[in-house]
Parts: sequence; C-alpha cells; structure tokens
Amino acid sequence: MKATFVIIAALLGSVNAWSAENKESRVYELRTYYAPAGRLDDLHARFRNHTLQLFEAHGFTNIGYWVPLENPGNKLVYLIAFPSREAQAQAWKDFLADPKWKEVKAKTEANGKIVDKIESVTMAATDYSPAVKVTAQGDRVFELRTYTAAPGRLKHLNARFRDHTLKLFEKYGMTNVGYFVPLAEQPGADNTLIYLLSHKSTEAAKSSFDAFRQDPAWVEARKASEEKAGGSLTIPDGVKSEFLKATDYSPLR
Repeated sequence: MKATFVIIAALLGSVNAWSAENKESRVYELRTYYAPAGRLDDLHARFRNHTLQLFEAHGFTNIGYWVPLENPGNKLVYLIAFPSREAQAQAWKDFLADPKWKEVKAKTEANGKIVDKIESVTMAATDYSPAVKVTAQGDRVFELRTYTAAPGRLKHLNARFRDHTLKLFEKYGMTNVGYFVPLAEQPGADNTLIYLLSHKSTEAAKSSFDAFRQDPAWVEARKASEEKAGGSLTIPDGVKSEFLKATDYSPLR
C-alpha cells in the first residue's frame, strides 16, 4: 500500500511539474486587424472559412476572436497561443508559406486588400493568471484592459492584482479570463499589464466595478500598495478599457 502511494505521488509530481513547465513556456499573441471601410465582413469570412483551420493545421491554438462593441475603426481583435516562442516563429513561417493560405489570400483580396494595418504583441501569462479556458458560455461581453505602470512600479501593480484584485473582481461577479505581460523584447515589456475579463453585460460590468471600487478591502489595498511604491502605480490616463463581443466563429465566447 505504501509503495503504491509513493508511485502515485511520484506520478502526480511529474504531471504537476510538466503542467508548471508547460504553462511557463506557453506564449500568447494578441493581434488587432484594421479592415478598410466596408471590408470587415470579408475579413470575418476569411477567418471563419479558412484562417482558423489553417492556423490549427500549423500548430496555432485559437483562443478568442472579438470585435469592439463600438467599432468605428473596423477592428478584429484575436488571441492565439503557442507552446513556446520558437514554436510561434515556426508556425507563422509555415503558415505564410502554405500554398493553401496563398491561394485563400489571393482570392479574398481579388477586389482589394481587406486589412489596412496589423498590431501584434507577444505575451506570457502572469504567475497569478488563471489558466485560460476556452469555453462557450453564450451571450456575454468581454473587457480588454491595458494598464501602463509608472516607471519601476509594474512589480507593485502585479503584486496588487496577485494579492487582492483578482479575488475582489470575483467577489463582484467579474470573470478573470487571463492576465498577461509582454515578453522582454516586446514594446511595453517593462511597464504593461494586459488582461481580459468577462461580464454578463456592459451594465453588469459597470455595476461590478462601482461596487468593487467602494469595497473597503480594495480602498485599503490601493492605499497600501501606493504608499509602498511611493505613488500611483499607473501613469496618468494609464488605464484603457475596451468592451468586446465574440465573433460567431470564436472558440471562446
């Protein structure tokens, strides 16, 4: 019996070690596409009918595809993942060289380009981020929030989220989807936190944040963290929020 327990414990230890290593090495890429006026539906069609399948064939993990609730810029925002930075580079190289992709691109751009501009940031999950779960829960909204930390204060911002904020978000009905920081060579690596929440609705989001900001535990945590850091943890106007709606082809919705 004792020997069996030792074997099981060893196996569980191996699984946990693998899981920790796998989570640490996984990288995420947040991409934003801007379509020309009148071409966003064509861009959606290309992703829906072709791109997601080709991504998967080349080792991409499709996580979520969204459009802003207010979308004057004709934006498509999506999140993908790879086992490692090296796997990411190889996957993109293979995808762009695929004759099927070249054929799809040519056909879908026969009447002109359908992407004006692409923005991309490669990120790692923070140590306090929940595992990103690709689930379809129906009609909900997502909120993409980007914080720019004051010089030298990103570690304090992460500590506040780790020790206080996530738990308080959950207390007030917000779902923590994922928390990320840009990799070392990426713009904003030393001062940026990017995270994704989900809410039942925009009205629910406002109600949740109003209650969160009045919670004595949050007031105290904010005060203590700013006193320890020597001031505000973010720069002026350093918190950006955008509400998103999942596309019909998004795995996470």
